[in-house]
Amino acid sequence: MGESPPPVAPAPVALVTGGSGGIGFACGELLAKRGYDVLLTARREAPLREAAERLGCRWKTADCSVEADVDALYEGETAVAMVVHAAGLYEGTLVRRQTVDVVDRVLAANLRSAYLVASKALPLMSAGGRIVFISSIASRGEPTLSAYSMSKAGENALAAALAGEVEKQGIGVHLVTPGPVDTPMFGDYVANVPTLHADDVARAVGWLEEMPPHVVVREIVLEPVTSGPFVPSRSARESTQPAGASDA
Repeated sequence: MGESPPPVAPAPVALVTGGSGGIGFACGELLAKRGYDVLLTARREAPLREAAERLGCRWKTADCSVEADVDALYEGETAVAMVVHAAGLYEGTLVRRQTVDVVDRVLAANLRSAYLVASKALPLMSAGGRIVFISSIASRGEPTLSAYSMSKAGENALAAALAGEVEKQGIGVHLVTPGPVDTPMFGDYVANVPTLHADDVARAVGWLEEMPPHVVVREIVLEPVTSGPFVPSRSARESTQPAGASDA
């Protein structure tokens, strides 16, 4: 009798937050093409389901700033190879006009969510796993974007602290820090400035995924050129959302 073929290893699981559109969708698409069992999550069911059906991947709705939602997100998973945290909320105005409720909301959506998604993934990750936070150059401090800037600066600090804890266990922690990206989340903010595209950010995530685990890459910064022949034109979008929209 012939020998039975060896069992086929299951596809590695990649969780992508903010997967219903923008950067999250682009990252999910890239990882699905590379053979990952992609689990997309976002808060709004209808666009999330549509995105998952387009990619042929799994989906679960979750508000990643809510601990119970994140627990439910990971429920049933036995191992997670990669996490891409792309969910976020873009909202704010001048400090003198901004309410504390806005600050609380943005910090929860962007920073508390990053902590929950990463911390709850760690028990399911082993050597070779990666956590990628999608940050922003607004982390340097952007006028009229104090809440968003605070949240992204905090996310950067979280990534640095976490990397110092888990790199010794073979888990990579990375920041992808783009300039303005032409996605619906940013609405008219990017109307008159050079922008990146969601696929540009996904390519950076893909490069990290290809990198051998003995190489440490803490941060990739992506900014659009502002002069010369390669200044990108703003791509036409079928729909826009006002400031305050989210890729969540």
